[in-house]
Amino acid sequence: MKEIKNIIALIMFVTGAASVILAAFSALFGVEIHFVPSVFEIFAANILIILGLFVRRKFEIRYMLLEYLIDITYTVAVLVVSGFVFNWYSSVPMWLLVVMAVVIYLFGMIIFFIRFKKDTNEMNELLQKRKKKQAETVS
Repeated sequence: MKEIKNIIALIMFVTGAASVILAAFSALFGVEIHFVPSVFEIFAANILIILGLFVRRKFEIRYMLLEYLIDITYTVAVLVVSGFVFNWYSSVPMWLLVVMAVVIYLFGMIIFFIRFKKDTNEMNELLQKRKKKQAETVS
């Protein structure tokens, strides 16, 4: 159940981040985008991406760099296909879609590593407290 909550939260987060980044890119490059259909289209693409990455993570790959390369390739492939299906290329060039995918992926990885470091530090602190408590109990 916790995995399902995490998947749903991740889908919502990535959809929101993608919408904000799309708005920023459209303002920066002067591209007009119809946001209401785009949000649902982005949501559908993100469901495919997150579920695909979730399934991929069930298979451990020996080389971390290869894992990231497969993840980003899968993400870009889903977005390129979604671009054709949802006709995104009439308003957003393919290269811009690929750049946005890489930016969002890197943003997600940065958040993951920050969170991982925080969790690791919390675990280390708890271990130190436990060792200290055990040492006091033995004395």
